[in-house]
Amino acid sequence: MGKNKLKKFAEIEQLECVLQYPREKLLAEGFPYKGKWNTEVFAKKAPIVLELGCGKGEYTVGLAKNDPSKNFIGIDIKGARIWTGAKDVAASGITNAKFLRTEIENLSCIFAPGEIDEIWITFPDPQMQKPRKRLTSTGFLQKYSDILKPGGIVHLKTDSPFLYEYTRRLVKKNNLEILENTTDLYGSGNADPVKSIKTFYETQWLSRGMNIKLISFILQPGLTLEEPESDDIPRDDYRAYPRHTPNSKP
Repeated sequence: MGKNKLKKFAEIEQLECVLQYPREKLLAEGFPYKGKWNTEVFAKKAPIVLELGCGKGEYTVGLAKNDPSKNFIGIDIKGARIWTGAKDVAASGITNAKFLRTEIENLSCIFAPGEIDEIWITFPDPQMQKPRKRLTSTGFLQKYSDILKPGGIVHLKTDSPFLYEYTRRLVKKNNLEILENTTDLYGSGNADPVKSIKTFYETQWLSRGMNIKLISFILQPGLTLEEPESDDIPRDDYRAYPRHTPNSKP
């Protein structure tokens, strides 16, 4: 591990806005704030919104700055990435944003049923070859439904035509209520300040002339979901630039 990463890990250990509970720690200690986020973690009781796979935390920070009436949690297992957003939160004195370093698979160990109001999934790896790892697969959606309140909302914002179409089919197959659905967010006229928050990857995709897709839907608790047919969905024919060389060619 490089010195820069070690330095970032050391710094986030000291930041009050970061909680670190990877699987090993959860198994050893459990999670003390399950069902208590609004009473023991945040400064005030408010609806809680998650960003899953938050990366550098740009969306979590942007959401928190845009809407002080809600509490926001960015979740990622990569501490060196969380460091960027966490430092911004600490420097800005933001009280309604926290970061949690853990695996997304651990959600039901960390949040009580009905504790979460909304979930944002922003520019995840589409996992074209690994259906179970897609963050909008039935397996993950079942995990989300365990912690969402009745009528809770899931938003997927993505550059990937494959992941968008897969998710659209899954939502349709399971008769989930769609709140918004667009294959060109910025061309649709619906890009409000929340939807226009840009992550590292979104900036990259826009610079390459790609359309941003958004689908938002309601996920009720207790549903049994079925996977859609997806073998015939065309695979994406591009990939991300490496993070350390954002202008390199794919």
